[in-house]
Amino acid sequence: MATETHGTEAVEHAQGMPQLDFATFPNQIFWLVVTLVVLYLILSRVALPRIAEVLAERHGTIAGDIAAAEEMKLNAVAAEEAYKKALADARTQASKIVAEARAEIQKDLDAALDKAEAEIAARSAEAERRMAEVRASAEESVGDVARDTALAVIDAVMPGAADAKAVATAVGARLKGGAA
Repeated sequence: MATETHGTEAVEHAQGMPQLDFATFPNQIFWLVVTLVVLYLILSRVALPRIAEVLAERHGTIAGDIAAAEEMKLNAVAAEEAYKKALADARTQASKIVAEARAEIQKDLDAALDKAEAEIAARSAEAERRMAEVRASAEESVGDVARDTALAVIDAVMPGAADAKAVATAVGARLKGGAA
């Protein structure tokens, strides 16, 4: 053991940690209890109310955020419904516009077809008239050629025996379908 002198008394210290000395346990326990009571009072009066306040604020914030999220969700659902309705209305209107455009195009097409048919009918009538003129002119030319040919053949077979009036009557009757 080591010996120290403080004044007239000698104090002996045991080797090792002073906290484990059984002689100082009652003093250590007293200060432990005092420290725990002070710590409890500080925590219960200062720290725990602040922690409770922060937790209450967090719960309030979370509840507010959840309520806002629900409201936003309802707004999003309403906006989606409005979008779907607007889209359906736009499709309906587009269908109407397409139908109107088709009707107008069909009307214009019908008018153009009627005009084209009238023009075709007019041209066809003009072509028929021209063909009738050509046919009549051809028949007249055939008659003239037939009379001239008949006169030439008769004059070639029997010179001087051809009667132009009789040949013209015979050719005219033959061309009209009669017998000569």
